[in-house]
Amino acid sequence: MAKDRYESPLSSRYASDYMLRLFSPDTRYQTWRRLWVALARAQHTLGLPVSQEQVDELAAHITDIDYEVVRVKEKEIRHDVMAHIYAYGLVAPSAKGIIHLGATSCYVTDNADLILYRDGLRYLRGQLLGVMRNLADFADQYKDFPTLGYTHYQPAQLVTVGKRATLWLQDLMLDLEELDFVLSTLRFLGCRGTTGTEASFMDLFEGDETRIDEMNRLIAAEFGFDKRFPVQGQTYARKFDSRILNVLSSIAQSCYRFANDMRLLQHDRQLEEPFESTQVGSSAMAYKRNPMRSERICSLARFLMADALNAPMTASVQWMERTLDDSANRRISLPEGFLCADAILRLMQNVTKGIRVNEKIVTRTVNEYLPFIATENLMMEAVKRGGDRQQMHELVRVHSMAATAKMKEGEPCDLLQRLADDPAFGMTLPELKALMDGRLYTGRCAHQVEAFLRDLAPTLAQAEDVPVQDVNL
Repeated sequence: MAKDRYESPLSSRYASDYMLRLFSPDTRYQTWRRLWVALARAQHTLGLPVSQEQVDELAAHITDIDYEVVRVKEKEIRHDVMAHIYAYGLVAPSAKGIIHLGATSCYVTDNADLILYRDGLRYLRGQLLGVMRNLADFADQYKDFPTLGYTHYQPAQLVTVGKRATLWLQDLMLDLEELDFVLSTLRFLGCRGTTGTEASFMDLFEGDETRIDEMNRLIAAEFGFDKRFPVQGQTYARKFDSRILNVLSSIAQSCYRFANDMRLLQHDRQLEEPFESTQVGSSAMAYKRNPMRSERICSLARFLMADALNAPMTASVQWMERTLDDSANRRISLPEGFLCADAILRLMQNVTKGIRVNEKIVTRTVNEYLPFIATENLMMEAVKRGGDRQQMHELVRVHSMAATAKMKEGEPCDLLQRLADDPAFGMTLPELKALMDGRLYTGRCAHQVEAFLRDLAPTLAQAEDVPVQDVNL
């Protein structure tokens, strides 16, 4: 590979082989040829002057694309589709005269895009399910393991490690639902002529609209589509590109949220992403163990969220039946969006498969704040023993503020001792300590995890075994 030319890091470092092949020139232009074969086959079936021999010759030359011939011809005529038609005609001479019959360039460009996007979304769906299954396993394992909850990134009431994981998982579940909606509404453009009027086919089929509809149905069915856009100009509705990039952005948002939480929790030494035995954290600080994969997820997610803005800007300026200012933008924004989403989900699989919980540190953090977290229960117990609720509240407030002030000076928390030493509170230190069990303060977390995973189980059963991705680069 030439090292004196720019190459996208998405292709050289991050995306999977599958996604790189899917958006490769070979796949795209072979799909064009498959579309030309399907058009000729449908026209032959419906009685146009296209012979079976011509269809067979076209079908025999789908993969042998002479890119040099295409390059030279496109430089001459400044039209990529016509250059490919010319090159196709050279290897299928008997069919040269019927290639692209009645069609416009968008027949191959737009339908091919829809095929690639559908296949890309299906692949990402499998990747997403793999991440979700990893998180589901993690949530189940730690469903009843208490951890300090945070609001505003300030200590709050206890949750469990597993319950927090369900928040990440639920975001991804919503993304899956959106992705499935996009797939379920995906339509084929078909072959509709220059401005979508099908006037060329009215001429070819001598006004027989039934055969025109059947031609489009046959072509769509050959590529696995059962729905077509009901009306269109020269292109398919660019609003659908917005829908596609929106769901990719939605996945990026969820992954960013997960990875950012991982970065914060790794700073607190509670959770850690995988770290290889020979991995180097810093060229200068040999002791460093940076959350580089989570950081990369966030970095790529920012790109994808910004990339998704391209589609609505394009869709909003499609003049009348079409304008070509969508073309260059779409050549970049859609494939790069897919490659970026693929890269993010590969990283997510790797991280979610190997999350490490530093249980002693999590428990130590819980214990440090538990006296404060338990104060409401302590007040209730004191009231049961004859105390006045408002008076108990004031005692807890005063002693809590004093204990917090001590902690800010580096002293250990002495809230329990202060309460035990106050005769008005009416509880001994052993009685207070008996209530210092984190599991008493996680509410329904474990049951919530169990219920959530039970409902999600049929969806997760669709996940295939995906090898842990190598994301060292």
